[in-house]
This record gives sequence, C-alpha cells and structure tokens, in this order.
Amino acid sequence: MHVLVTGAAGFIGYHLAQRLVTDGHSVVGLDNCNDYYDVQLKRDRLARLEGRPGFRFVEADLADGASMEKLFAAEGFSHVVNLAAQAGVRYSLQNPASYISSNLVGFGNLLEGCRHHKVEHLVFASSSSVYGLNTHQPYSEHAAVNHPVSLYAATKKSNELMAHSYAHLYGLPCTGLRFFTVYGPWGRPDMALQLFAHAIMRDEPIKVFNEGRMRRDFTYIDDIVEGMVRLLPLAARPDPQWDAAAPDPATSSAPWRIYNIGNNRTVELNDFIAALEEALGRKARRELLPMQPGDVRATWADIDDLAAATGFAPLTPLKEGMAKFVSWFKEYYNYA
Repeated sequence: MHVLVTGAAGFIGYHLAQRLVTDGHSVVGLDNCNDYYDVQLKRDRLARLEGRPGFRFVEADLADGASMEKLFAAEGFSHVVNLAAQAGVRYSLQNPASYISSNLVGFGNLLEGCRHHKVEHLVFASSSSVYGLNTHQPYSEHAAVNHPVSLYAATKKSNELMAHSYAHLYGLPCTGLRFFTVYGPWGRPDMALQLFAHAIMRDEPIKVFNEGRMRRDFTYIDDIVEGMVRLLPLAARPDPQWDAAAPDPATSSAPWRIYNIGNNRTVELNDFIAALEEALGRKARRELLPMQPGDVRATWADIDDLAAATGFAPLTPLKEGMAKFVSWFKEYYNYA
C-alpha cells in the first residue's frame, strides 16, 4: 500500500506510520506541527521516522486546499488514514475556531482528494466522545449518537456524516474508528496521564475531576494500531442487510462503516491513578474537583463488530500498558 497518514507527528499517527513502514508499506506522513502542545515532542517523534525506508514527511495543513490537491495529484495514494485533528475536549471550549478549521474544513479537503484521486479506502479517526449524553453501556456503534456535549465531539460526528455522504455519492469506501482514551509511550502531554505523571514526580497536586469517580475505557496504543492495520486493507462495503426503514447507524447501503476500538473494559479514574502510582513508585497528592463542562461520566466500548471484522480484540492489561508508558516517560523526560 502507498498510504497517506495525516497527523503523523502526533501520538497515534507516529505509532501507525512506524508500524506501516515496518510492515513494508510506503508512507507519506503529513502534519502541520502546530503548537497546541510541545512542538519538540512532535519533532522527536518525526526524528524516529525520518530516514526509515518507505517514509517521507510533508509539513502542510489539511485546511490548505491547494496544498492538499497538489499532494494527492503527485502521490497517487492507495489508502489514506486521517489522524490529523484539533484534539482535546476542554480546549474546544476555549478555541472553537481551530476545531472548525482543522476538523471540518481540513477533513473536507481530504475527502475531495480521496474522491478525485481514486483512493481505495479512507480510514479516519472519530472518537468515543460522540456518544455524548448517551448513558447506555457498553457503547454500541448501532446506537444513535445525536447528543454531543462538546464541539470536539460534534466535529467528530460531523466527520462521520461527511464521509457517509462521499461514500453514498461517489462510492468512496470510508471507515470511521471511534477511539477510546488511548494511552502509551510518546503520548500527548495535554492528556491526564502525562499531567498526572509530571505532577507526581514533582510532588505537586494532581487535579482529579468528579473526585476520580469517572470511568474510562483506557486503550493501549499498540492495540489501537493493530486494529487500524487490520482494517486498512478491508475497504468498507455496502451492508446488504441495511434497511432504510430501520437504518443501522453503524452501516449503510453505501461503502461506509463505523467501529469502536477500545479495551472493552471500564476503569475508574481513581484506579487508573493507583496503577500510575504503582508504576512510578510514588504517591499522588489529589486535588478533588467537580465535573468539567464537556466531560462524560463513563465510557465503555462494545468491540464485537471490530472482533468480527478483524479477528482482533484489544487485550493489553492496564498494569502492563502503564509500565511501558512509565518506562518511556522517565527516560524521555529524564526522571531518575
């Protein structure tokens, strides 16, 4: 495969690009390397990719339509994985314009590139946040997701709808992946795990929202990548059982599918912090706070469809994944 991976300097994009070139595919990694978080971390990820046979990096912005059209015309990609986005639920309350530009305008440019240049399969990142006010658990792709509680979630739901329209109108095979709280080495410094780890190592208090009673389906990065790698060659197809009188939100008469990728387990935040304390060998000082706007109380992925399609189900135990994260974290940030 000749694959475009957008967001290649990001956490998930870096790991996916590394796996694809290891497997012998050619990869063009695209990223605008913005300063939403530490640019040096993005550069350090890229430094581990650049020079590897089969990988080439392009610094560009998805929202720049002319640059995207030029790239698609020059490369002839067989497959595209979109992992570029303005991330973060809480930041969407502060800077909504960046979500409109990156997650909507940028995604539209990507769809146009795939449409005009006959891409065989577009796989794109959605998010567990699309489930919003839905409290029925575990979350199923076959449930409606019409009540997002943050602009970030709304843009991810919009991506699913935009992709469906291109699948329906132009026959572009599209698969959306709803990721559930991804963690691991080279992770984002704005996420709770790194914020907690730094604070604990510095003996500073950690901010624990909802007094740590929130629950999340924490998914180790290698499991996310394995799911993507297995789905990428499986171009979405129309569902022959799809019924317009009782439409299934996860499939379609068009070549379009939605899958959850999670660990199929839900863990209380307090237990997640305890696992981090054990791996670091230090105790946290906890500042207990109320729920934040845009947050949900619990996430839990139903992964039956993913397992049926790929024969794979994420299984990395939290203790194992946390140990691998801490090993990287201490080395990268020079903690004794």
